Amino acid sequence: MTDGATVLLVGAGAVGGRAARQLVETPGIARLLVASRDLERAERLSTVMAPHAEPLDWKPGRPLPGGLSAIACALRTGADAAVAQAAIAAGIPIVSAGDDSVGLAGLEVLDGPARAAGVLVAAGAGLAPGLADVLARHASDALEHVDEVGVARFGAGGEACVASSRRARRERPAEVRDGLLVPTKRTGHELVWFPDPVGAQECQLVAPGVALLQHAFPDAQRVSVRMAEPEARSWWQWPRKADAESWGALRVEVWGRRGRLREVLVYGVIERTAIAAGAVLGVTAAALAGALPGLLLPEVGTHGLGEIVAARAFLAELAGRGVKAAVFEGVPVA
Repeated sequence: MTDGATVLLVGAGAVGGRAARQLVETPGIARLLVASRDLERAERLSTVMAPHAEPLDWKPGRPLPGGLSAIACALRTGADAAVAQAAIAAGIPIVSAGDDSVGLAGLEVLDGPARAAGVLVAAGAGLAPGLADVLARHASDALEHVDEVGVARFGAGGEACVASSRRARRERPAEVRDGLLVPTKRTGHELVWFPDPVGAQECQLVAPGVALLQHAFPDAQRVSVRMAEPEARSWWQWPRKADAESWGALRVEVWGRRGRLREVLVYGVIERTAIAAGAVLGVTAAALAGALPGLLLPEVGTHGLGEIVAARAFLAELAGRGVKAAVFEGVPVA
């Protein structure tokens, strides 16, 4: 092995597999350790990523190996908190791709211990939350004041993502109204236009990701996240497994002011869901490990990407890896 960073990847599913590819192909990452609840899956992924990857028989509760530069977590909901606790105890920065309310809340609880240990815990580094937050930050950098942030998401990449989406649609939605995060009633579906080939999809309000956006944009008076309906109208009709190559899409709208004009910036993304989420997770982990300097701010504690990312540089890195966003600028309103 050449000199460089060592990253532990926990989770070898659809998103973890794509993150592994991003990490082994990043200059400055010399060694990738792959852990999974299923050791055989970790061994298969390591074989594909050889010679810079190797399996590790590790689970939360066991001592972490020495020499780690960063940890990337792509586990099912809730399990990432135990990995984050181990990372904080060892003083190692960690990023998680978890995207549902339970997992995100579990990481937020660790903010105090992470600050005390001087460790950064990057939460929600997938499609949405994750890439959506980076796009919202990029839009906000072009505005003097942000009034409103709206995110809509389509697609699921793997079994864990399907389960997370099912839970999100089952639990009570939430949004920021007049600057306050409040639970809200289930409302009717809204037709949202995503980039082709996804096109128009019916979406409903959900809770996951709203709190992270509020932390990133505390002056915004309204923040909402919507999730597209699957073809089956009821959540219990969703397939238990997802095609890891299925399309995912984002639509991010940011309203704000520049001078006396009120403007809206709209971004759209279309990519295979697992590929996009894996790229965000992998790039964030590489940045935490020091292999991609300048992409993240030097923070400690638990933060979403919208709070810690250097958006232009991060998006440029993703574009170089094939994950690109389209930008549509709205008409200024006096």
